[in-house]
Amino acid sequence: MDVECIRSELHFRVSRSSGPGGQHAQKSSTRVEALFDVEESLGLTDAERARVLTRLGATVRAIAQDERSQLRNRELATERVLEQLAAAAKPRRRRVATKPSRSSKEERLDSKHRNAQTKRLRGRPPAED
Repeated sequence: MDVECIRSELHFRVSRSSGPGGQHAQKSSTRVEALFDVEESLGLTDAERARVLTRLGATVRAIAQDERSQLRNRELATERVLEQLAAAAKPRRRRVATKPSRSSKEERLDSKHRNAQTKRLRGRPPAED
């Protein structure tokens, strides 16, 4: 994954941040939305692109409105997109099948026996003559 190439392919949209903030928040557009088009990216290999498409979809987006500065929010949104891409592009480890241990088998059978005993005791009491 070529991080610099991905940074250059990001598109940003800015708008006014929500919530309280007084005069500064109503006048400045500090909320930043970073958008990344996975299908058109040159920064991902084919295998990475396929993994990201299945896990995140065709467009990856992140929103940042934490800071008062548009520049800082742009950096935060970029970091969030890169984190999402890194997590989705990483190949998953194959699970190695193992046999259940003796103690786990015994524990399972004991649990079944206790459960059966509980259910057996729920029945009607024997009829008295």
